[in-house]
Amino acid sequence: MTTHCPALFVAAPASGQGKTTVTAALARLHARQGRRVRVFKCGPDFLDPQIHAVASGAPVHSLDLGMCGESDAAWRLSAAAREAELILVEGVMGLFDGEPSGADLAQRFGLPVMAVIDARAMAQTFAAVAWGLAHYRTGLPFSGVLANRVGSEHHAHLLRAALPPGMRWYGALARDPAATLPERHLGILQAAEITDLTARLDRMADALAATGAGALPPPVAFEVVPPPTIAPLLAGCRIAVARDAAFGFLYPANLDTLAALGARLVFFSPLAGDLLPDCDALWLPGGYPELHGAVLSAHTALWAAVRAHVGAGKPALAECGGMMSLFETLVDKEGVTHALAGILPGCSVMQPRLVALGTQRVALPEGRLSGHTFHHSRSDTPLAPLALAQSMDGGPGEPVYRIGRLTASYVHFYFPSAPEAVARLFLP
Repeated sequence: MTTHCPALFVAAPASGQGKTTVTAALARLHARQGRRVRVFKCGPDFLDPQIHAVASGAPVHSLDLGMCGESDAAWRLSAAAREAELILVEGVMGLFDGEPSGADLAQRFGLPVMAVIDARAMAQTFAAVAWGLAHYRTGLPFSGVLANRVGSEHHAHLLRAALPPGMRWYGALARDPAATLPERHLGILQAAEITDLTARLDRMADALAATGAGALPPPVAFEVVPPPTIAPLLAGCRIAVARDAAFGFLYPANLDTLAALGARLVFFSPLAGDLLPDCDALWLPGGYPELHGAVLSAHTALWAAVRAHVGAGKPALAECGGMMSLFETLVDKEGVTHALAGILPGCSVMQPRLVALGTQRVALPEGRLSGHTFHHSRSDTPLAPLALAQSMDGGPGEPVYRIGRLTASYVHFYFPSAPEAVARLFLP
C-alpha cells in the first residue's frame, strides 16, 4: 500500500551553495499559502532543522541511512506523506558526498532532486555542473536546477540558455546579503538567536516566488509504514533536560522517543539561572557552552546540584557541549578559562579548526547506539574510557566516559536507533 505526496530533495554540488536558504524559503513560501509542509534534513544536524521548523511551522527530523537507518526514514516519510501537502528534504554536503550520501537517500525513496548551484563567477560552465550532477549516477531521479547568487538578469539568461534540453529550470535567485543566514563555527546561528529570522525567510520566499520555483513538485509514492512500537520502559521517570542557547542541540526524535518510553520531561535553562529540577535522571545535550562560559561558571548552585545528583548514583547523560560543561575547566576561543562543574577531571579547550566530524556507533553495556560527532574542542582527561565509538569505516571514534551512572561523550546519540538501550541509560 502506498500514499502520495509532492516531494522535493534540495541538493547541491558542495556545501555553501545555499541549500538551507532555498529549502527554508520554499517551506516558508508554501506554508504562507496555507499548505501543510513537512521538512526533513538529510544527515545529522541540529541547526538547519531549527530554521526549517520556523519556516514550516512543524518539527523537523533527520533522515540518514547511516545514523538513523532506512526503516526509520521510511516510516517518518510515510507519516509525513499521510498528513502533509508538501515534503521537502534538504541534502547534506555535495549530492554524492559521504557513505551513504544524499543521492542514496533520494534514490532509495524516489525523491526528485533539485540542485542548487552557486552561479557566481561562472556562466556556461553552470550547465556542465548541472549535467554532471544529473548523469553521474544511473537511476537518480534528477529533476532540475536552481541558480543561486546570480548577478543580473543577463547572467540568469546565460545560465538557462546553456542547460541541456529537457533539464528543468527552477529559476534564479539574485545575491542578497539581507537574506543571508548568519553563521558561526558550527554553522548557522540557532533560530532563536536570529532576531529578524521571519523577515529574512519572507524575503527569501518572495524572491523564490518571483522565479517561478514555487510550483508544487509532482507527487511521490511512499510506502505506508507504521511507526515502531516502543514499550513504556521509563514510565514514571522524571528526566530533567537542559535546553537553552548553551544546550540547544536536541533532536525532536530524541524527545519523542523519551516520551514514547513513558518519561516525563522537565526542561530547565542553566543560562537563565534555573536550578536543577527535582528529577530521577538528567540529560545535558550539546550546544555552545563555550559562548557562555562566564554565565555558566557563575551558576555554582546548579553545578553543586549536578554533582550531588551524580554522587547519589542517579542516571545522567552528557553529550558534547554537555560533557564539556562537566569538566573542571573550559577554555573558550578567546583563551579565557572558566571553572565549571568539576565532575569530570580535566579540561576542554576550543580549537581554531574542526576537530571531529562523522557518524559513529558505540557498544555500551546498555546496548548499541548510533550517533554523530561534530566539535571544535579537545578534551583532556586522565579518565579511562568505558568504551570507544567506531566510525562508519570501522576506525576509532570518540571515547565514552562513565562515572557512576553518568555517561559522557562527544557523541550525540540518536535515541530511536536503540530505545531500549536509552531506557537503560536513564532508568533510575
